[in-house]
Amino acid sequence: MRVLIDYRAALVEPTGVGEFTHQLARALLASARSNGQTRELELTLFSSSWKDRFVPSADLDGAVAIDRRVPVAVLNFLWHRCAWPAAEMLARGSFDIAHSLHPLLLPTRDAAQVVTICDLNFLVHPGRTRAEIRRDYPALARAHARRADRVIVISAFTAREVETRLGVPPDRISICTPGAPPWPPRAEQRGTYLLCLGTLEPRKNVGLLLDAYEQLAARRTDLPPLRLAGKATEGAEDWLRRIGRAPLRGRVQHVGYVEPAHRRQLYEHAALLIQPSYEEGFGLPVLEAMTMGVPVIATNRGALPEVVGDAGPLVEPDDPDQLASAIEHLLDDESAARIAVRRGLDRARRFSWEQTARDVMTAYRQAVDHRRDAAGTRN
Repeated sequence: MRVLIDYRAALVEPTGVGEFTHQLARALLASARSNGQTRELELTLFSSSWKDRFVPSADLDGAVAIDRRVPVAVLNFLWHRCAWPAAEMLARGSFDIAHSLHPLLLPTRDAAQVVTICDLNFLVHPGRTRAEIRRDYPALARAHARRADRVIVISAFTAREVETRLGVPPDRISICTPGAPPWPPRAEQRGTYLLCLGTLEPRKNVGLLLDAYEQLAARRTDLPPLRLAGKATEGAEDWLRRIGRAPLRGRVQHVGYVEPAHRRQLYEHAALLIQPSYEEGFGLPVLEAMTMGVPVIATNRGALPEVVGDAGPLVEPDDPDQLASAIEHLLDDESAARIAVRRGLDRARRFSWEQTARDVMTAYRQAVDHRRDAAGTRN
């Protein structure tokens, strides 16, 4: 099968979508090698940028890299608004699958079109998104998803959203959850800081965490410091100003974007991972923390409950008192923390990139079948 994947999300400072893109490509290649099927998968990774070049890593050995010097904004406008140029033209090849890792299609001549939709936050809360996403995604995502030969989602929550909000039939939706990283659990220890990991943007709801932390700081002298790890967007300005003032100054640190290769080290010394988001299509930091044996606290919204399961407290995204109580409980009750670690490790073992690769290959075959059947109907 000849597969073209839009790799641009993983090109520079990859976050959730970019990390999924890279790990999916790696897993597809690894699965083909382990099953002796390297001849059955021809994987092409497409990248395009005016200034950033795509340098394939060793774990992508076996993929063909296509790197075009076309500005991202220009190509997105042409693809999204003009449905041109065809992916085959830019990649100079023929493909069975053209896979977009965001909700809008890659224009193609003949390839089956697959889109991945991680969440519909852009549709429900457009004000929490970036300018280009606000411009294109709400207006176009519904039509693109309905035209796609297959829609891949990363959680059951997003599958329900795509069905109800975009009107995609459930038999054209494939749930392909991300896998856990291949990290061994850390040695038993209590970490030295609280951790929140993710891009600092409005939907991450960091204000809730700061409210809860400020409450705890007012009554505890032994409260661990808080680290916010993630690239700051314009929507984070108020949070950054706040942590620079008393009573949070000196207690809360913004460490900025952390490269994927360095994230494991960040979890090594964390006492807790706190995910205060209004909504997540999955929540990779939660899975990574559980894999390492770090207790987690998350909000009870989006896909977070299906990822966390019974491994940690789930709190309301607008209740700082509840979050403060959950943090205090896991800090003070060693038995509860040990239970959270054990359950988190058990939970993380349910997620593997090997299974993700198998599920995605099944989705690709279904997309090819749908494309062929649709062509037969038109003829």
